[in-house]
Amino acid sequence: MESGRRKGLSGVLSSLSLLCVILDLQLDGVLGATHVEIEQHLDMGRKLLAAGQLAEALSHYHYAVEGDSKNYLTYYKRAAVFLAMGKSKSALPDLTRAIQLKPDFLAARLQRGNILLKQGNTQEAREDFEAVLQRSPDQEEAQDQLMRANELEELQEEAHAAHHRGDYSTTITVLDRVVELSPWDPESRELRAECYIRLGDPRKAIQDLTPTTRLRNDNRAAFLKLSTLHYNLGEHQESLGHVRDCLKLDQDDKECFSHYKQVKKLSKQLDSAEEHIKEERYQEAIYKYESVMRTEPNVPYYTNKANERICFCLVKNKMAAKAIDICSEAHQRDPRNINILRDRAEAFILNQDYEKAVEDYQEAREFDMENNEIREGLERAQKLLKLSRKRDYYKVLGVNRSANKQEIIKAYRKLAQQWHPDNFREEAEKKEAEKKFIDIASAKEVLTNPEMRQKFDSGEDPLDPESQQGGGGGQGGQGPFHYNPFESGSNYHFKFNH
Repeated sequence: MESGRRKGLSGVLSSLSLLCVILDLQLDGVLGATHVEIEQHLDMGRKLLAAGQLAEALSHYHYAVEGDSKNYLTYYKRAAVFLAMGKSKSALPDLTRAIQLKPDFLAARLQRGNILLKQGNTQEAREDFEAVLQRSPDQEEAQDQLMRANELEELQEEAHAAHHRGDYSTTITVLDRVVELSPWDPESRELRAECYIRLGDPRKAIQDLTPTTRLRNDNRAAFLKLSTLHYNLGEHQESLGHVRDCLKLDQDDKECFSHYKQVKKLSKQLDSAEEHIKEERYQEAIYKYESVMRTEPNVPYYTNKANERICFCLVKNKMAAKAIDICSEAHQRDPRNINILRDRAEAFILNQDYEKAVEDYQEAREFDMENNEIREGLERAQKLLKLSRKRDYYKVLGVNRSANKQEIIKAYRKLAQQWHPDNFREEAEKKEAEKKFIDIASAKEVLTNPEMRQKFDSGEDPLDPESQQGGGGGQGGQGPFHYNPFESGSNYHFKFNH
């Protein structure tokens, strides 16, 4: 029994010995292969890096680092690829690991010091430069960078002191040099952005804040501030984009979510209003822009924009009096806005107040001499003013410029009955009535003919031989009428034409 146990134990030990030998042989093979593979990855990484294929080179250096985590040069080379890709934050841990593995690796220390200096970390950058100079006192780059680190530290203190006393212009001037020395420092850019906001220059604040969203991890505060700045400038689409970026980082961020709801609601109203205008549904657009002013009453841009577009819609709906009121209010808020001046000019034309229309177009032209629409509008208003001093067919019939054909014919019938020469006995009265009647008939002829009315609305009298430049001269200079019903002693038989 005891002998059997010993034999069994002996067999197990023999099997274990054999297994260990096999494992040793396999391990030796694996280690040899891994070393060869590491060299192959390093070689491929060098070639791809030289060819500028950075992403492919990086993947090979990843394999090399994973295969040999004790090789300081492999970390250093991967850091070089990260830097070539503009990923300084990723390069920093590799440089640190290389220095840990080889503390006297001066190239890595110098490179890390340069990154730390650009990040605005003067204390740690100084330590690296001093370490390099301790081992190599004549290293010129380390000497220069150490001087820059000392200068940067002094400038940072000066900028914060100026900001603390409320001298924002001086703070910006100092920070200009700070950012030049440490372009990867988000704190300096954020401080300068705050100063620009205080001085009323949000555009420059946006320029400073935009890179900080990449320089600082999870920079929700910057995304929210960018969104707010764009929102206040009336750039609701850009605002929506930035606040969405904030929520991508944390969908439960209360400030970003609250702002997102406001921006999204306003943006939807603005887009809907403009869609109505494209579809010529001007009254619906007016309602939407009125909603915009209720949604955001505190940012002047949106009130001004809403009034500007409501003014435009009222003109399109030919509501002259109301358009003039809204346009005038919008003009007071934004006196250099040529769109408002153009639309109010068109409202004045609808109201047959051509002198004021000319004044508005002239003012708009002063602000934009190259605008063809304004130039053409001014020429048309001037023609209408000149024409109104001769004969205004709308005034002859007593109708608005927005009157439809039915309203024109109704006014014509009433006046034709009133001024028919048969209604008068005295010769002088008959002549006056005849003149009036011809004017009334001419007005009806022009305003019920779409082509002739369009010419008149453009500042050209289709019955004026001078305006026609000979186009109607084939009728004896009497315009398009084939005969005068009051010639040759006519009894003034009168018939209404529909």
